[in-house]
Amino acid sequence: MHSKTPLLFGIAMACAAAAFPVNPSLSAPLPKGVQTKAWGKTAEGEDVSLWTLTNRRGMVAKVTTYGALLTELHVPDRRGRKADVVLGFSNLKQYLAGHPYFGATTGRVANRIAKGKFTLDGQEYALAVNNEPNHLHGGVKALDKRVWRATPASTSEGPAVIFTYKSPDGEEGYPGTLTCSVTYILTHNNELKLNYKAQTDKATPVNLTHHSYFNLKGEGSGTILDHVLMINADRYTPTDETFIPSGEIAPVKGTPFDFTKPKRIGASMGQLKGDAAKKDPGGYDLNYALNSGGKKLALAARVSEPTSGRVMEIWTDEPGIQFYTSNYLDGTLKGKKGVAYQKNSGFCLETQHFPDSPNQPKFPSVILKPGETYRQTTVHRFL
Repeated sequence: MHSKTPLLFGIAMACAAAAFPVNPSLSAPLPKGVQTKAWGKTAEGEDVSLWTLTNRRGMVAKVTTYGALLTELHVPDRRGRKADVVLGFSNLKQYLAGHPYFGATTGRVANRIAKGKFTLDGQEYALAVNNEPNHLHGGVKALDKRVWRATPASTSEGPAVIFTYKSPDGEEGYPGTLTCSVTYILTHNNELKLNYKAQTDKATPVNLTHHSYFNLKGEGSGTILDHVLMINADRYTPTDETFIPSGEIAPVKGTPFDFTKPKRIGASMGQLKGDAAKKDPGGYDLNYALNSGGKKLALAARVSEPTSGRVMEIWTDEPGIQFYTSNYLDGTLKGKKGVAYQKNSGFCLETQHFPDSPNQPKFPSVILKPGETYRQTTVHRFL
């Protein structure tokens, strides 16, 4: 979604940045419900901090400046008992060692770009091919592996942290200097609300998303196959064997991809066998064209977990959502409880524009131009 930036937003950001240092010490004046601590350094020696948001009802979210990445999200069950419902690690060292985008802010362009190439204003751009034979989630050292600036904030909805990053012209092959922000708000209504904004000095594709792996039973508590899912989409974008869309927007009716009515995630999984010879383990990894069309904030998906009673709704003003069932987790990574993450240990619901949009003229455009502002809002609402 593109629109003009209000002057008041720029003033508010400047004031907020002046009021709080980047990595305030524990004695610095922080808004109620916001805490921070040092969390280590990157290999390049950059300081990384961890931010904790706590709302009035005791729900907790932890986010780090490394990748503007959500490390923990503690949500009550039907009896009020809290559990961390996102996959990830308890220390920076494990994130730096490599991971499949646990909790990360991904971009400049989330999802895949065919063969790592696109043409814009008559010029072809070559990007990293980091997911053979395609480009994935912004490249080798994209937004998910950068250290962002953090500014704490107090909002009427709840405690918040604003993460900002300036991506220089040519970073990971993309044109233009992109200044982007994502604001994490933990509302007093038990919502994790993400507001994205970006501006550029040269036309460039932008498609940001949040990449948490959820397990509503709790991180490290088995598979998500018994979770019950509804996706508010009658259509999806079929792909080739490398997950690049054909350009068609097809009906889900009569396919294993139909979640228009609530059903167990594992109910039709047997029909998605994959191909071992092509290192495809099978499972869900596809984009849905939401019925809302991205025209306003609307319900995109609803997930419930029968044992705990936890329910999560995702609301977004994006036109698509990628559903992924952690097909490539194979037990080599151990999470915060020390439990090995196996296939289907979590699910992702990534609000977004469609995959390969820079090469698909029939898809909603992801091109951001100078003078425009990219905006996106996604809400994870826990009931």
